[in-house]
Amino acid sequence: MPLSEQEQRLLEEMERSLYQNDADFVATVSGRRGRPNYTQIVLGSLLAIAGVATLVAGVIVQLPIVGVVGFALMLGGVLLVLSPGRASADEPRPGSTSRPAAASKPRSSFMDTINERWERRQDGDQGR
Repeated sequence: MPLSEQEQRLLEEMERSLYQNDADFVATVSGRRGRPNYTQIVLGSLLAIAGVATLVAGVIVQLPIVGVVGFALMLGGVLLVLSPGRASADEPRPGSTSRPAAASKPRSSFMDTINERWERRQDGDQGR
């Protein structure tokens, strides 16, 4: 069932308000990262390859401790490749410099507006 025009406008207004008031939340949820850290990716890949080689060597020489060390190296390399880079963590997030008091005021007024619209809508539906 498609949304009515009023519902679409309300949804768009909620999205705009979310982008304006909760920039930190939007940055976290959107999953956008900064530029990839190629040094970290190369280092992690080399560490994972060294871990695989050590794991195979541990199996060949039949020493479980060498295999465990190889597995730990391999796991550490993969985690290093998949972890977010430092550059994306150091970048300032949009809206993070806003004052908390100023940010809380629009949120409450926005919610008041939504509540008023909801009440008007419910009152209009009861009259039918």
